[in-house]
Amino acid sequence: MIEFLAAAAGAEAPPAWIQWAPIVGMVLIFWFLIIRPQMKRQKEHQQKISGLKKGDQVVTAGGLVGKVVKVDDNYVELDLAQGVRVKAVKNTIGDIIPPGGNAAND
Repeated sequence: MIEFLAAAAGAEAPPAWIQWAPIVGMVLIFWFLIIRPQMKRQKEHQQKISGLKKGDQVVTAGGLVGKVVKVDDNYVELDLAQGVRVKAVKNTIGDIIPPGGNAAND
């Protein structure tokens, strides 16, 4: 028994980089599978929103479908129906409906 304990105490610990390798691997997996694609989607959304112009048909994050009447730096004025206009924060625009596209409720 004493020989076994002596042999175990004499064994060297593995290098520190081997202990950190699984953690670094998990961080890399998270980066390439979750963080990087999300950053790409945000960049594409920002480009879409910056290109908004009068007459575009859009869907808000809340699901409202409307036509852009006025655009400024932070807000968009939307015409939802005859005589119904709302002012929305520009970043809450979820998507731009391409011309000729059908809205969900049409």
